[in-house]
Amino acid sequence: MKYVIIGNSAAGVSAVEGIRSADAAGEIVVISEERFPVYGRPLISYYLLGATDRSRMNYRPEDFYEKMGVRLMLGERAERIDVSAKEVVLKSGARVGYDKLLVATGSRPFDPPMEGLGEVKQKFHFMSMQDALDLEKALSVRKRALIVGAGLIGLKCLEGILGRVKSVTVVDMAGHILPSILDDAGAAIVQRELEAKGVRFCLSDSVKKFEQGTAHLAGGGSIPFDLLVVAVGVRPNVELVREAGGEVARGIVTDDHLRTSLPDVFAAGDCTESDDVSSGARKILALLPNATQQGFAAGVNMAGGDSAFGSAIPLNAIGFFGSHVLTAGSYTGESYTEADGDRYRRFFVQDGVLKGFILVNAPERAGIYTSLVRNRTPLAGLDTARLEAAPVLAAFPASVREAMLSREV
Repeated sequence: MKYVIIGNSAAGVSAVEGIRSADAAGEIVVISEERFPVYGRPLISYYLLGATDRSRMNYRPEDFYEKMGVRLMLGERAERIDVSAKEVVLKSGARVGYDKLLVATGSRPFDPPMEGLGEVKQKFHFMSMQDALDLEKALSVRKRALIVGAGLIGLKCLEGILGRVKSVTVVDMAGHILPSILDDAGAAIVQRELEAKGVRFCLSDSVKKFEQGTAHLAGGGSIPFDLLVVAVGVRPNVELVREAGGEVARGIVTDDHLRTSLPDVFAAGDCTESDDVSSGARKILALLPNATQQGFAAGVNMAGGDSAFGSAIPLNAIGFFGSHVLTAGSYTGESYTEADGDRYRRFFVQDGVLKGFILVNAPERAGIYTSLVRNRTPLAGLDTARLEAAPVLAAFPASVREAMLSREV
């Protein structure tokens, strides 16, 4: 059996491990446009911050590919899937045949239409190791940085470069920072902490035009800058499957065993859609744990095993200069809020289950809350007072404890 994996990030390497758990001998080929062995993408901000180095960013040991019997093809771009011939066509013109194929192509940065953007000489994104290395060359304590986007990517970039530039200004159309995961109150806490570090925010505004080192805002203001980071969002890399005739919505559509509509072609990671059990909606959940679980399950199934993927929820754990943000699930139903200075907790309950939560500088019991959301545990059966007092399994009724201990939660 010959397995080919397009993509060398979390989903791809987890698929290798999934394959090897069921097939110790089959040939595995990993094709990646990047030129680096697999690394922890969330660590690129800490690399710029100086909190880690290249060697400690490795997501797997240096001998991972050798031990797993993988033929690694770095710096190679997959251009097309020839479904009838069961081959991946590379940009170089070479063809790689497969029996089972996994598409784990991730996502790419999105540049919104902003006049003059193409004329900005020092423009960067912040999604890959190469992005970080390119940005690092441009950093200087004499330069003013402008970040367009106050979401997760933009603010992690801010953390990495703040101490290495003269100033940082962040622009976003949203009314508060981290709009995809925080409400107004939670975002205000994090924003205050970042502003205390010297960061300037221009919210509820957007860049109308770039002109000679100045960003002219739609609201009438202007921001002088020396280097620009565009971090407004990403787009899933679905083209290989779509152009081969596979079913694609916002992301690549798969069944619960990660099979696409194309024969012997699977997909996993940020390029795919998942069922969000907290909301009941099908959406792209571009999260490392999600990609890891999907990749492993896909690998098992490619090798003839039986591994269904489920229980996916939005889940974020992120920090900025000592502040901590943990969020999970969906923000629907009735909410309960506790605020005490820079500590903030908000829980969302609907139909007797915990649908989601926001924790800012309040990490206690986050694992248990996440388990409640993921498993849709009825709150009526819980000793909630005991749960608040101590994060122990004893807070759960016996039937729930038994179920939780019988599987990974």
